[in-house]
Amino acid sequence: MTGSAGPPSFRLAYVPGVMPGKWAGVWRERLPGVPLSLEQVEAADAADVLLGRAADVGLVRLPVDRTALSAIPLYTETTVAVVPRDHVFTAVDEVTADDMADEIVLNPLDDVLGWRPSPGLPARERPETTDDAVRLVAAGIGVLVVPLSLARLHHRRDLAHVPVADAPRSSVALSWPEDGHTDLVEEFIGIVRGRTVNSTRGRGRTPGARDAGRATPRRDSREGGGSAGSPTGGRPSARDPRRGSGAGGSRGRGRPRRRS
Repeated sequence: MTGSAGPPSFRLAYVPGVMPGKWAGVWRERLPGVPLSLEQVEAADAADVLLGRAADVGLVRLPVDRTALSAIPLYTETTVAVVPRDHVFTAVDEVTADDMADEIVLNPLDDVLGWRPSPGLPARERPETTDDAVRLVAAGIGVLVVPLSLARLHHRRDLAHVPVADAPRSSVALSWPEDGHTDLVEEFIGIVRGRTVNSTRGRGRTPGARDAGRATPRRDSREGGGSAGSPTGGRPSARDPRRGSGAGGSRGRGRPRRRS
């Protein structure tokens, strides 16, 4: 005698630095009959995880192959330099590539920015991981340039981070296989976009959804590391509106602008 099939399930992959907890909480409240599983994957492996159907959707870093994967950009992160807490950079509001000209800039193998050529002086060897690079920074060996969420993920009391004005930025997107757009995928898209449970958009009623409608809580700008316009570690902005954010200008090389 053949047993009956279990309830539908949904699998969400996410890359380091992304915080899916709030969206997962809305899912579990709205679809209690559909188990949700979360799995953290390395940024370089996220596309293969989705294309191999090991996850239904993923919170990934752009770019992705748009011929095979659909993607909805969610936010772009501020890029920061991670430095020892007593480093000269901590006395300023932001730095540039020119300011790092005499610094050893660590470039881990799991780097997600792809800043080529990277600023500063190259390290003798590339650290295996961002975590390894953070340990080297704490030991006084160079600085590390990463998205803000990764700086927060690897936070240490003896380290600080400062925005880098002219560095590349990393964008996070919700992604899924082109041929894998199911009702459950559409439900998760709705949650991420803040649709209410009674929204008319979607592909049909999803199994396990609650009948009672209530608005989805507003998405905290700090979810997943924040957006390009979100606060960067609590520092007040002191940018002079007469200057651009790039390197150059009247400032001399290697002299970061001091706070007023």
